[in-house]
Amino acid sequence: MPTTRYSGYQSFSYLQAGTDYDEFEPSPDVDRLPAYDLGLTDEESARTERLLAGNVVVSLHDHPVKLPRHARTELLDWNRGARLAYGYGGLARSGLDAVFDNLGWGACESRSGWKWDDVITDLGMRFCDFAHQDYAFRADSVDDLRRAHAEGRLAVVAGLEGGALIENEIDRLDVLYGLGVRQMGIAYSDANALGSGLREKGDGGLTGLGRRAVRRMNQLGMAIDVSHSGDRTALDVIEASERPVLITHAGARAVWDTPRMKPDEVIRACAESGGVIGIEAAPYTTVSTEHRAHSIESVMDHFRYCVDLVGIEHVAFGPDTFFGDHLDMHHVMSAKWGVEDTIRSGPEFEPVESVAGLENPGECFRNITGWLVREGYPDDEIAAVIGGNVLRVLEKIW
Repeated sequence: MPTTRYSGYQSFSYLQAGTDYDEFEPSPDVDRLPAYDLGLTDEESARTERLLAGNVVVSLHDHPVKLPRHARTELLDWNRGARLAYGYGGLARSGLDAVFDNLGWGACESRSGWKWDDVITDLGMRFCDFAHQDYAFRADSVDDLRRAHAEGRLAVVAGLEGGALIENEIDRLDVLYGLGVRQMGIAYSDANALGSGLREKGDGGLTGLGRRAVRRMNQLGMAIDVSHSGDRTALDVIEASERPVLITHAGARAVWDTPRMKPDEVIRACAESGGVIGIEAAPYTTVSTEHRAHSIESVMDHFRYCVDLVGIEHVAFGPDTFFGDHLDMHHVMSAKWGVEDTIRSGPEFEPVESVAGLENPGECFRNITGWLVREGYPDDEIAAVIGGNVLRVLEKIW
C-alpha cells in the first residue's frame, strides 16, 4: 500500500469534545464492513497496487466525512453543527491523491437555513480542521493535485452541488472562488435562479442569470457541474460554456432509466465540450438491468456503456460516497434532497444493505482499479479513468 503522510490526526482534536462542541459518535472510516473480494490473483493485486501508486488518482465527487453512527436519529443535529469529522484514516488507505469534496451538501435545499452564511461556515470549519494537520490540504490548481501524489498527501478540491446559494448575486461566485471553491453545480434537484434541476417536471433551461453565471465561472476558472441539472438546462450550460463542462457523478439513462441518470444526448454533449462524466455509486442510482442489486458490477455496466458511447478519454469516476451508512442517511434526507422520487420513478431494483465494492471513499478506487485489472484493461486506459482524464480536463478549465 502506498506510503502517505497521514500521522493519525482526528478531526477537531485540538478542541475538547463535549465542551467546545457537541459530540456525536462517528461511524468508523476503517473496516466498518468486511473488505470486498474481487477475486484477484496475487499478480492482479500487485498490478492494482502498482497502478494506484504510479498514477495521480482523483475522485471527481465524494463526501469523505464520517456520518454519525446513529444517523437516523442524529443526522440533522450533526449536520447543523457544521463539525463534520473527516475520514482521514480511511482516505489514507484509499489510494486517492485528490478528491472533489462537495462541502455544504445540506445547502441544496433549506434545512432551517444552510444557505449562504451556512456554506461559508462549512468551508471555514473544514479548512480550519485541515490547518491543524499536514496530510489533507485545500487544492487550488492542477499542480496541487500532482504535488499531493508526489508528497503522499491528499489534495481536496472544494465544490458545491448547486448554485442556489448565490441567489441573484453573480459576484458571490468571486467570493466562493476566493474562499477556495473550484467547482459548482448549476442546480440540485429543484430549480433555482440559474436553471432547472432534474426533479422538475418541466425544464425551463438555463436562465439569463444562469448564462451570466456560466460566463463568470469561465472567467474565474471554476469548473461547472451539471450532474443534478435537468436535461435541457444541462445542454444549455454546455452550449453556453466556453470551457469543458463536467458531469461529476451520474450514469447512463440507457442503462438505468431514471431522471438521475443522463441521456445519451447530454453525455455526448459533455464529451464534445471536452468534459468527462464521473460514474457514480450512491445507493440505488447506477443500478443496471443486468445487476439489479446495486454493486460494483452494476456501476461498471454504466462505465462500459459510457466508454462505448463517448470514448474512454471522457469517462472518470465520482462515486459520491460517505464513511458510514449511506442508506441510513437517505432515509432521513432523500425527500428533502428531491432524490427519492428521481430514483424510485424507474425500474424495480433489489434492496441492498450497501453498494457492494463501492460503499465508502476508502475502498472505491482500489476496487475500481482492481476491477479494471481483472477485466483486462491496459495500464494506459486505467491510468486515464482513475485520474488522468480529470487532470487533462482541469488543465483546460482552471
